[in-house]
Amino acid sequence: MNRPQRITLVEGPQAGTLRDTAVSHIGFRVPDLDAAEQFYSRVLGMVRHADRGDGSIRLGWGLGHHVLELTEGEQTLTHYGFEVRDQGGITGITDRLKAAGYEVSDLDASFLDEAIGTPSGVAATDPDGTTVHFHSAVYRQGENAADPGRRPIKFQHTTLGTASIDPMIEFFVNTVGFRISDQLADGRFCWLRSNKDHHTLAIVNVGRAGDIDHYSYDLAEWEDFKAWCDRLTELDVPVQWGPGRHGPGNNLFVFFDDPAGNHIELSAEMEKFWDDQVAYVPRRWEPTPNSVNLWGGQTPTWRRTSEPRRGESAEVTA
Repeated sequence: MNRPQRITLVEGPQAGTLRDTAVSHIGFRVPDLDAAEQFYSRVLGMVRHADRGDGSIRLGWGLGHHVLELTEGEQTLTHYGFEVRDQGGITGITDRLKAAGYEVSDLDASFLDEAIGTPSGVAATDPDGTTVHFHSAVYRQGENAADPGRRPIKFQHTTLGTASIDPMIEFFVNTVGFRISDQLADGRFCWLRSNKDHHTLAIVNVGRAGDIDHYSYDLAEWEDFKAWCDRLTELDVPVQWGPGRHGPGNNLFVFFDDPAGNHIELSAEMEKFWDDQVAYVPRRWEPTPNSVNLWGGQTPTWRRTSEPRRGESAEVTA
């Protein structure tokens, strides 16, 4: 078997500019809006924050900023957002994007709601054509205040599917200011950080542009995973992958799907990075199933790697 080409993803001078930026919200079109709302209410404990009057609804955990915006239609990712708490962060992102030739506009006024603070923000289009929001600090009282056996404690990260990694690295790392924590050695999967968590954003080559690979909610600890696997079974929601432990990030995980087929991860024990005290070099993991699940076992059909386990036939990431 020929080994795939080894590729090192390169950080430019702007990498690491962001140190206090977190994932904020995400938007989908879904084929059945009622079914999606019922699922997120029943399984993840969300409530409707707003009916925007344009056919879309916003869901969250009761207080503070919303987590999901759902619109009825053919399943797709419509937008995703980040909360930028870095001092001068929004201005810096705006200036760097404009200098690199990206168009930047003011964030939709519907996000500037006193109920979530009075944030300022901008919107841009990533290289795959998806809208991405960057906004200043908002209220998030609905997070970190739950029984994690019944509800996740926060929205943790987004993983984008793409057809080309390099333009996304140029956008997020070398312009916006994320850093590379880890990558697969074939260059087809990378994990990016913008705060102390190992990743707030990941990007994987799935052969399609503008896709969502999965997105993740945080639990508190290992003990919560037993409760959640039992709970998902009681709710007739099949576990699609896990429980397991990722190599990159070292976080525990379990996956299930929403009614539209979006892959949802529950995660805990994410590795922390201390960039103010330590100099890190991005790690290059072998592109094998054991890297994405250190515990081994079955890998779902949608999570393929370019090199197989010993004794298995080769697959390509798709």
